[in-house]
Parts: sequence; structure tokens; C-alpha cells
Amino acid sequence: MIGQIVGGSFRDIVLRQKSDSYLEIGDLLVSEESDHILILQVFDLRYGSQMDSRLHEMMSGVVLEEQVTDSEFYEPDFVNYVLARVKILARINSDMTVLLPKGIPKFFNKLRMITTQDLQFLQKGDHDKIFVGHIRSGSKVLTNAEVWLDAFKIFSHHVLIPATTGRGKSNLVKTILYHLLNSNRVGALVLDAHNEYYGQKDIGLKDHPNSRNNLVYYTPTNPPPGSRHLIINLNTIRPDHLDGILNFSEAQERSMYEFYSKYKEKWITEMMLYKDTNPDSDNQNDAMSNTAVRVLKQKLRQALGLRINEEENIVESNHNVFKNNTGENTIKQIVRNIASGKIVVLDTSNLGDEAELIVGSMIASDILNLYKTARAQAKLHQKPVATIVIEEAPRVIGEDVLKSRNNIYSTIAREGRKFQVGLTAITQLSSVIPKTILANMNTKMILGNELKLERQAIIESASQDLSEDDRNIAGLDLGEAIISSIYVPFALPIKIPNFQDVVEKVSGSKPRMKVF
Repeated sequence: MIGQIVGGSFRDIVLRQKSDSYLEIGDLLVSEESDHILILQVFDLRYGSQMDSRLHEMMSGVVLEEQVTDSEFYEPDFVNYVLARVKILARINSDMTVLLPKGIPKFFNKLRMITTQDLQFLQKGDHDKIFVGHIRSGSKVLTNAEVWLDAFKIFSHHVLIPATTGRGKSNLVKTILYHLLNSNRVGALVLDAHNEYYGQKDIGLKDHPNSRNNLVYYTPTNPPPGSRHLIINLNTIRPDHLDGILNFSEAQERSMYEFYSKYKEKWITEMMLYKDTNPDSDNQNDAMSNTAVRVLKQKLRQALGLRINEEENIVESNHNVFKNNTGENTIKQIVRNIASGKIVVLDTSNLGDEAELIVGSMIASDILNLYKTARAQAKLHQKPVATIVIEEAPRVIGEDVLKSRNNIYSTIAREGRKFQVGLTAITQLSSVIPKTILANMNTKMILGNELKLERQAIIESASQDLSEDDRNIAGLDLGEAIISSIYVPFALPIKIPNFQDVVEKVSGSKPRMKVF
């Protein structure tokens, strides 16, 4: 027995803690009823006493000022105690069916700590599920209570991973992707801005036993054995790939599409090599056109990292990703791999933000079009779910970004689930993402966040009622999370394992670090 119910209401039950017990925020408790059990969670703690607070203050003054060392309360465990405010999470019937609670425990009922036996309703792991961690009660981890999520369902309906820096976002994403390598039901594009997921010089996805079959890695420099060189042909970039990523005036956009209409796939090369025929023209239209082209050239030069080789009169790339004479099939190969259920990791650490997003836009556009065609042909059920994993998600789905026009990422966030294409958005700033998009993120893997504004945005868009979890989210430590999803019976508090431990468990031995 951990305590006893002494009052409260449906959303705010008051529990008196037993004197030799210790409760924490987030602790999971169980109330045993006649034909079912109720799972409850602590969301607030406070002191209670049978004595007036003025008497406490007087006694404290005697102890502090007079330095009395032998003062004590009469029957201290009876007079002073801790009160916990708890909420009901779920009703578990004897057949392990889980229902939403509609009643409250019996008055004066005695509660106990949750055990693994109470969590038999949790789904067991298989090749079509991903492991995200163990059930956590406060800071206590139930190592035998594993949480597995249906990968096909959650990734088709979008995933949001919000947290401040240093709370374990990368560790969580690596753990998720690692288990996706067991299945072909989910394909993923991972825009790896820090080159941390594959594990070129550290433990990473390459250490999975199935990585040779289900993992494809692209990098622009020194590809390790088994990986591929990230080279994209400039001719495969269309103007619509830049929508919502680069900002253009009407004149600039008109000029861009004029070049595309005239030169087709060679429009970027022709634009970069274009020279003003009459920069001093008195014709206002010509002057505007020349000005627009000059600005366009500058924007493309900066965004794509391009330069002009004056001697050979050709366009070159500063980071050797965008080229004119090779890489024609790179995007098609990436899309084909994702559509076959593989994890494709792109090392974009050498690219600027805009170049990374443009590459992702090219791939995401082709994936969505491919899946739209499959649906029109009634073949969508034959394809795996495709998800786009992107860090610092407000760069493409932030409110400020979407004021002018949408991009492929926001289109997927709003419409993608109809076509089995999802977005896995990682962010520190949930509050700058429009509420309509946040509401579409049906699975939220919430890590610690000290900023109240961010916590409020997460709470308001969660699939379960987290209105009393503000302190709980603020107090989440490294590797602790709350899973809120339409695919879990209630908001699940979990402890995410260390990625290296996951690799060791799957492989059966400690992986060796490889240095290329």
C-alpha cells in the first residue's frame, strides 16, 4: 500500500501518502476495484497536516532561533503527511481490455504501485512494430514492460518529436530507425544534417544485422564501403522544388518559369550563365527582367552552393553535390529504395539549410506523386508507408514560412496520410508550427522542455488530455518521454534506452566502432 484516497473529483483525486512510502511526480498507481483495476498517475504533491500552519511556523522559529535539538511532533506520522493529486489514466478489465475511465475509485480505497503484471495489455514486439522504451513510473523503470508501437500506423499519420537541446532526441530517433530496419513495411528518408545516424565513426544504423539489405547511405565525401556518392544532377531540379523554401518576388518567379519554359531541364545552367544583354536599357520591362534574373542567380548561387567556371563557361558545385554531367538517376534510385521499404540516410552535413531542404523537396515530391499514382491505380495497399524524417522542422512547417505559400513538407503534413506518406518532425519549437499541422501529428513523442510556451503548444495538440502534465513534461530528464498517440490506450510515460545498449541487445555483442 502506497496511500489511501481521501477526496477529490474525477479529474483530481486526492491521495494521502503512507508515511514510509515515497511518491514522485509521474508515478503510476493502481486501484483494485471489484471487477477491474484503475491506473492512476501522480501529477502534483503537497504537504498536509492536522495542525495549524501558524503552529508549524512557531515551532520552526523555536528550533532555528533557540537551537533546540530535541523538539519533535507528537505522533509525527499521524499529524503531518504528504497529499498527492492523481488522475485516472485507464480502466483495465480482467480480460486485459483497456477502456477510457468513466468512474472514480471507491472512497478510502488503498492504492499500490503499478507492476509489470498490470501492463499485460501492452502490445508485444514483432517485425512490424518499433521499440521505443520501457514503461516508467516517476523515475522508476519497469524493465519488463516494453512499449512497442505499430510502425505502419504511426508513421502514416505523422510523428512529432519535441524537446529542448540535450534531452535525447537523436538517441530516440536512432532507436526508432534501428528497429525499422527489421521490417519492409516502412520506408524512410532521413535528412541527416549532423551525419550522426549512419555511424561512420561511431555506433549507428550500420551496426544493425539487416543494414546491408535495408539501409542505404548517401554522402558527398569519401563514401565508406557499401554506401553511395551523393551526386544530384542540376537538370533534375524543377522550379516547384523551390516552392516555400526560397522566397521569390512575382517578377523573379515569372523570370524563373520563363527560363524553365524556354530551356526545360537546363534552366538553372542557362540562368547561371545568362548575361544581361542591355543592363542600361531605358525599357522598364527589360530593366525589371534583368534585375529579377540577377537576384535569381544570386539566390540560386547561395542556396545550391554554385559557382561559375569562367574559363570553361560551366556551372560547378562548391560541395560537389550538384553537377551537370552525372547524377541523373540519384533521385529515382532514392525514391525506389524508399518505396521498397528501405531506410535512406542522406548526409547533408556539408550542405546549407536551403540546399538540404531542396534535395528533400525533390525526393518528397516524387514519393508523393508515386503514391498518388498507386492510389489511383488501387495499388496503394501494396506499398509500405513512406516517412520523411526532418530536424528543425519549423524551417519548412513553421507559421512564418507558410505565410507566403506552402511547400511539399506542409502538403505532406496536411494531406500525406491519405497516400501513406508521413512526416516525422523533430523540433525544439512546437509553438511556431500552425495548430492545424500540430493536430495532424497523431503521435507525439514528448521529451523534456522547460519552456512553458512550448509545453502549452504540445499539451493543446496532444491525442490524450495532458492538461495536468505541465510539471511532468518540464521535469522529464534525459531519456525520459511521454508517448501521446491515437494508437496507445493512454499517454505512456517511458524511459528510452541508450542506443548502444539497443545495438548490443540485438547483435548479442558489443559493436566495434569503425573508422573510415
